[in-house]
Amino acid sequence: MFGSSTQAVPPVAAVPRHVAIIMDGNGRWAKKRLLPRVAGHKRGLDAARNVVTACRKLGVEYLTLFAFSTENWRRPQDEVSFLMELFLRALESEVGRLLENNIRLRVVGNRERFAPSLVERIAAAEARTAGNSGLVLTIAADYGGRWDVLQAVNTLLAEGATQIDEAALSERLTMAYAPEPDLFIRTGGEERISNFLIWQLAYSELYFTDELWPDFDADSLDRAIASYRERERRFGRTSEQLPEAQRRG
Repeated sequence: MFGSSTQAVPPVAAVPRHVAIIMDGNGRWAKKRLLPRVAGHKRGLDAARNVVTACRKLGVEYLTLFAFSTENWRRPQDEVSFLMELFLRALESEVGRLLENNIRLRVVGNRERFAPSLVERIAAAEARTAGNSGLVLTIAADYGGRWDVLQAVNTLLAEGATQIDEAALSERLTMAYAPEPDLFIRTGGEERISNFLIWQLAYSELYFTDELWPDFDADSLDRAIASYRERERRFGRTSEQLPEAQRRG
């Protein structure tokens, strides 16, 4: 279990230990090219594959991708069905590549609305990669930050808790196995976190880009990390309290 950034100052390094990304802009990428929205989602999968490779090479330890939010069920049914099918096919096609590269797959979110076949494939993919010791790739699917906090609270209540503190709640969030994100990236020009990891992003560095997700590549990731390196990560302290190597300007 990892501690909370509001309880203790986490270590700071030149390469973020944990990167979390909202992969936005697939539909707009397709629309600009007079293609159906699903073509953008297919191209977005290629971008995700490339970013996973880039993170592994850079030494990022945890990469979390927001693939499908609880609110995405509001989209047109044909698009939702396509996304579910794409997720299923990706699980089938990508596990071998994850095994070859020592990447562990984890999927977080509410699986109750998924088809049984998809739930089975998720569990199988997680089990096959559970022994890998390299990059931990988390896919957030049917995930919402408020849902995450509520399920943690309900777990504590079911355990008989009468008072809930920050440490206890943090340990019951779906991503208690990972440190809080150092760097949050959102593509597509929107500047909000959209119910993604709302507890864990308390002290993350936020990076927004107009680049649409299918166009986001290793160079784009390098630019985001370069921006991250220019930030002073004070966690409530003053600049003068930071180690000299972490001061900016």
